[in-house]
Amino acid sequence: MLRSAIAARAAIRSGQWQGHTSGLAAGHVQGNLVILPSAAAHDFLRFCQRNPKPCPLLAVSEPGVPQLPTLGADIDIRTDVPRYRVWRHGELVDEPTDITGLWRDDLVSFVIGCSFSFEQALLEAGLPLRHVESGGNVAMFKTSIQCEPAGPFRGPMVVSMRPFKPADAIRAVQVTSRFPDVHGAPVHIGRPELIGIRDITAPDYGDPIHVADDELPVFWACGVTPQAVVQAARPEFCITHAPGAMLITDLLNNQLASL
Repeated sequence: MLRSAIAARAAIRSGQWQGHTSGLAAGHVQGNLVILPSAAAHDFLRFCQRNPKPCPLLAVSEPGVPQLPTLGADIDIRTDVPRYRVWRHGELVDEPTDITGLWRDDLVSFVIGCSFSFEQALLEAGLPLRHVESGGNVAMFKTSIQCEPAGPFRGPMVVSMRPFKPADAIRAVQVTSRFPDVHGAPVHIGRPELIGIRDITAPDYGDPIHVADDELPVFWACGVTPQAVVQAARPEFCITHAPGAMLITDLLNNQLASL
């Protein structure tokens, strides 16, 4: 397993690693990615500010600059994500592993906090994570919870789900509430139909996760939300990460924990 952020990014940049990044470079902050033309960037910035639970901003680049020095001195956003998604007018048109050929001088990169960061704290608290144990990706669902709009950007909140026994669910709330920069406490516990999820066995993104009879599904706001919003807002061009395939930064998870 790739243990350092620099080694993980090098493996991703070279094409040696193209899968999901859960469990890579343990202890390091991972980020969701949205890249938009500068003409749309101001509205998306306002969208993130109005929706800090699903879209907690870690960094915003200058137009046309692929580096993000506050997140890692060697980061190149064009090569350092295992798999990207390319959107045109809200339609997914490609999933490349390198976007150097698509780069433009007007593109602005937004890096948004990821729940993979608080998973380390959950594991350290002795709380099991089934998708980590199985080597899979976390289950993610579109919900009926609507985000606060900004300009053309509007749409449903996406949530990630992890099952816990009731006592562990309480502890999970306590642990993750200390990490507001990576989604913080859950937005919903139990009864998925109350937030518009009809089938808990069929996630919109990621891998299915079994919920046992003595467990509760616990739902956190998710940084895949912008992808659902892009589908609704239909900007002329957008690049995101593929769900589960994150940017690994040099920041440490414990740097984001509140006291």
